[in-house]
Amino acid sequence: MKTIYDLSQLDWKLSGWTPDLWRLQRSMEIGASPDAEIKAMSVKVPGSVQYTLRDAGIIPDWNAGLNFRECEWVENRDWIYETDIPDSWMQSGKTCRLNCQGLDYAGSIFVNGEFVSDFAGSHIPHIFDITPFLNDACNKLRIVFTPPPRWLGQFGYTSRIKAWKVRFNYTWDWVVRLVQIGIWDSISMEVTDSVEISEFRAVTSANASISSGSLKVSGTVPACDGVIVRVSLLLDGSEIKSEDIPASEFTATGLTWRELPIKLWHPNRHGDRSIYDLSCVLIGGDGAVHDRIDRKVGFKEVTWVKCEGAVPEADPWICVVNGKPIFLQGIDWSPLLPNFADAEEEDYRKRIQVYAELGLNIFRVWGGGFLEKECFYRLCDEYGILIWQEFPLSSSGVDNLPPTDPKVIEDMARIAKSYIVRRQHHVSLTIWCGGNELQQPTLDGSGSGGVPVTLSHPMIARMKEVALTEDPSRRFLPTSPTGPRFGADESEFGKGVNWCVHGPWKADGDLSAKWKQYWEGDDSLFRSETGAPGTSSVEIIRKSLGACHELPISAENPFWLRTSPWWIEVDQFRAEKGKLPESLEEYVEWSQERQKQALCIAVKACKDRFPRCGGIILWMGHDCYPCTANTAIIDFNGDPKPAAIALGEIWRSESGQDQTIEQ
Repeated sequence: MKTIYDLSQLDWKLSGWTPDLWRLQRSMEIGASPDAEIKAMSVKVPGSVQYTLRDAGIIPDWNAGLNFRECEWVENRDWIYETDIPDSWMQSGKTCRLNCQGLDYAGSIFVNGEFVSDFAGSHIPHIFDITPFLNDACNKLRIVFTPPPRWLGQFGYTSRIKAWKVRFNYTWDWVVRLVQIGIWDSISMEVTDSVEISEFRAVTSANASISSGSLKVSGTVPACDGVIVRVSLLLDGSEIKSEDIPASEFTATGLTWRELPIKLWHPNRHGDRSIYDLSCVLIGGDGAVHDRIDRKVGFKEVTWVKCEGAVPEADPWICVVNGKPIFLQGIDWSPLLPNFADAEEEDYRKRIQVYAELGLNIFRVWGGGFLEKECFYRLCDEYGILIWQEFPLSSSGVDNLPPTDPKVIEDMARIAKSYIVRRQHHVSLTIWCGGNELQQPTLDGSGSGGVPVTLSHPMIARMKEVALTEDPSRRFLPTSPTGPRFGADESEFGKGVNWCVHGPWKADGDLSAKWKQYWEGDDSLFRSETGAPGTSSVEIIRKSLGACHELPISAENPFWLRTSPWWIEVDQFRAEKGKLPESLEEYVEWSQERQKQALCIAVKACKDRFPRCGGIILWMGHDCYPCTANTAIIDFNGDPKPAAIALGEIWRSESGQDQTIEQ
């Protein structure tokens, strides 16, 4: 029988080292060595090095003032996590595997002082057979993290990306530099007699017109006589169907059920969300259970049709779920924290519940982040939020062209397959996408010409190949935005060239004139990233001041420059008021009201155009850092800004819904 032990429940210690100095140590208790720069201390797992050091008072709170600058040294050390494996977990004659679902970013694994393997990559699991290195008792596990790449931040060269580490916390326009190091996802030890289910997959589909569903499960079981796989599907504890299948047959063909009498899963505010319990149990001839895999699944039917009035060659941007055209309204999802290893399930639930209550039905999981934790997708299933999932590739500013190196392309192909294998059973998952703002090369080769990349690029073509092979029922997009234009220019309205576009993110001038005129003339088929800046609350700004000053509100003030000067609209304030703001309160009230008005104009205009427009997604949803000003509509505390509250009335309205669309 396979037994899975949760290593996060153990007592872990963390120590910090001058790079490679620890290699000279022979002590089993390496963290206690006098040569350790940071002596061993308790550490939360999953968790980041930075969180532990802040909790211990070794580094300051990076959310305050300019303290983040005093935290950068952490990147330049080796960090060692170590723990003792309980003797009771040892089982003679069985295989023991270390299963690490998230390591950020690179290093080595040691057991009892013996080298097991190196690892690199934040976006894929790392699994190690540690059986040869274990003793009958007194086993010590050590995970060594070495310094990460120097720079992967917003400004740079996408075409030169070769290190698959999460990029956003190297700095973006909405977060300072806090390059996470640590164990960011679940970690376990699997003890097995090798009679187990591996490569498990579960895929559902539905025929909404007759409430009929299909389910295919598959996996690999080693050749074992008399072993069966029992597959069961339940809803609210009641069995819908159960079947036993020989393990050999399960491995060869899997198991497919058709014409299941099912209840459909509907997006938020469009119906109930029925979630089924799927179990797959491996049973020996003596009735003993050798392995068990459980999943939550649902059934939905999704098709895409063209927007009304779209040119014949345009991509389809009306999402039809269970036979009903849905106006897609949502936010671009970015990580909850720069040190996302420390985000807990309750943090995810708080954000997602707020968005659901506002009336949202889609998240675009941005390509500068990562494949979110399992609980995120489970909660999206629960709350009815469709998922547009990007692979971990994003624009960089200087050049936005995906890499073309064959090895790098195959690295991304492995990541893409891993994403799909781990998350495709979630009913909320709807779109796979190559990445964020990837662009065609220009004459200078920079890939910053304003035209989205297409399937002609070898990396994008390879991603699509993986997506079609591993998950053919879901839509694949080369990038966001996609189509002839990156952004929609007023001068081209009416020409049929604005398909899925990004921007604008800022309203210049009088909102009631130029901004409103723009949206009244808009002919875009879909808006996958649009925004407007607004400040955080006075309370958040003052709490994060540290030793800085709240005034003047200017890029000359280092506090307001912590993230990006793009979102400081003090010149617009002066144009409207004829003076500079005299207090923080005055500027915050003005800024938040302006953001509210700008976003309401944009979202209402798009929703009123449905089905000529398929939806609008706002950049961005929430702050992961206490920004002075940013385009987020949910602040660092998880509370809605005035813009979000006003938008909720539009999102919850029935405007543009229940349309009849020719398919």
